[in-house]
Amino acid sequence: MTVLATFARSYVDDLDAALPAFRALTGEEPRLRFSHRGIELAVIGGFLLLAGPPETLAPVRATHATVVVDALTPRNLVVRHVGGAVIEYVEFDAATRAAAGLAH
Repeated sequence: MTVLATFARSYVDDLDAALPAFRALTGEEPRLRFSHRGIELAVIGGFLLLAGPPETLAPVRATHATVVVDALTPRNLVVRHVGGAVIEYVEFDAATRAAAGLAH
């Protein structure tokens, strides 16, 4: 398993309202934007922004970061590491990796 990218998660109230500040912070445009299970997500710089109703975000708020890897047996998994860090590991398909500007 090779790490392709690591994104710090930032939970925001409104994705469209948050993006200008992250554009200014990173000097970049969102590389990827999509919805998943009622959550709006955007990759910008080293951040993964997540927006949605509080009840939809509640189950994922404990996750600190998302790590994109080249291969997993499942499509994604969440691991609580020794010390308490909660990290999501996810395998993007080739089209999503390309859209996000990731190698492999």
